[in-house]
Amino acid sequence: MVSHTTGPNVPVNAPRSGTGCTRTTGPRTTFHATGQTNADVLTFGETMIALRGSGPLKLGGTMDVSIAGAESNVAIGLVRLGHAVRWAGIVGDDEAGRLVLRTLRAEGVDISAASSHPNAPTGLILFEPRLPDVTRVHYYRAGSAGSRLTPDVLDRAFAATAPQVLHLTGITPALSPIARAASAHALHLAREHGTLVCLDVNHRSRLWTADQASAVLRDWIPYVDVLISSADELALCLPPGSPPGITAQARQLLAAGVTEVVVTLGPDGATSYTRPEPRPTTPPEPRPANLPTGTHPTADMRAASKAQPAEGAGGPRYADDGSLHQPAVPVRAVDAVGAGDAFVAGYLSALLDGEDIAGRLGRAVTTGAFAVASPGDWEGAPTRAELHLLGAPPGTVVR
Repeated sequence: MVSHTTGPNVPVNAPRSGTGCTRTTGPRTTFHATGQTNADVLTFGETMIALRGSGPLKLGGTMDVSIAGAESNVAIGLVRLGHAVRWAGIVGDDEAGRLVLRTLRAEGVDISAASSHPNAPTGLILFEPRLPDVTRVHYYRAGSAGSRLTPDVLDRAFAATAPQVLHLTGITPALSPIARAASAHALHLAREHGTLVCLDVNHRSRLWTADQASAVLRDWIPYVDVLISSADELALCLPPGSPPGITAQARQLLAAGVTEVVVTLGPDGATSYTRPEPRPTTPPEPRPANLPTGTHPTADMRAASKAQPAEGAGGPRYADDGSLHQPAVPVRAVDAVGAGDAFVAGYLSALLDGEDIAGRLGRAVTTGAFAVASPGDWEGAPTRAELHLLGAPPGTVVR
């Protein structure tokens, strides 16, 4: 548990409403046009310098220094799984910013769309473990370089080659009005380029209120193909007065145009909801070449799932409503921070590989388990060759 304190096969859906994008430009910045690649995934947002203590901050002691940011956590996780990822964002022209860029570059993330702001600092995040399962997080990001993300940064990110997937979170629009405009602009660019959009709601109550978040996220839903949300965040994406209950809310989002809703349930795993595919009466049209392939659950697949248990205790199970639930992978919890980002990285990796829903959920809970079993936001993210290690017996030594 973390508390915060201040300091498928997804066709692009036509939007029904605008996102209020305002094009502006910021002060002169330094761009880092190195390592440019053809990106499978583009993500953007604020990455901060992270200081992690071993107990109450007021008692002092030593702290480990690293970096942290939901979007860059996903970027690193995807790169380790073999995908090309571009991260766009602004850091301060300071030592903390240089650590952010150096770390991302060392992890193989394309930072050609990143830049340094001459007059604003890199944001800071402090992690304060208080109980084995409770960590307090303190933000110092007001007025930071990352909060000054402008729409032209996204223009640069899309300029070379359009990514297959745009991944964004509900954190970036909470940072500032200009960052909110940049996020809206990214959605427009994704629509123009036929790029699949994945939104992780990732609500931060210390950055903005639920009402503020909901007003923005509701306007974004017509642009979203894959929505990833915890159970308590679904309501933020729906109009006031929407029916309660996870299944009802997921179905309402599907009816609004989202193709897949993935609900993360912490230690209980995750459930995917998709719109039923009608039985075709004519041969299907070819899918766009830039989108991955896979399968939706069919009646035969659901029946087979109910008729016999899946391999092992952690197998996926189809429900009568067509949803698919995947239990979590049991591990000894070390640090839950970053588990949601690791889940997203695993999910998008399998989506890019053309896995079906069961395969996507299976990889997502696996990468999420790696994060829970490892200290740090992103440090424990597995490579593709390591994905099988969670199934090894206790005490296994890999020689």
